[in-house]
Amino acid sequence: MGRYSSSTSQKPSSKQAQKPSSGFGCLMMLVIPAISIAAGIQTVAYALENQLRIIPQQLLGNPRLPDIVYKSSGLLIIFGRLAKMPNLYAQIAVSIVYMLLLGSLISLAYAVLHGLANPNRYGPTDAPPEKIRITKKSR
Repeated sequence: MGRYSSSTSQKPSSKQAQKPSSGFGCLMMLVIPAISIAAGIQTVAYALENQLRIIPQQLLGNPRLPDIVYKSSGLLIIFGRLAKMPNLYAQIAVSIVYMLLLGSLISLAYAVLHGLANPNRYGPTDAPPEKIRITKKSR
């Protein structure tokens, strides 16, 4: 115990009430992949229906799993459905492209809106900036 302090004179620490977060980022972590996967599947189906040559031939067809998957019955139960999905590699590649585009567009829009709102530079817990006068000294 300090010399001038006692257990009765200590003040309880009061925390400032923080603004509840909206959960927008968490929602986007679920929405962007879902939209991207659906758009990727539809894009590959549309490209194949209209015989567009935008998807490389190496990405088309059923995927081939490693030999150990076919030798093990447990792994075949888990990963067997993947081998039956046509054009899986193309769907994954197009979905990743959509994910990157949607994520960057939403980030750009959020940055623009955040800049337009012009929030305070310093928060309530930040110390005020020091006022320093610089004087030139001649030698």
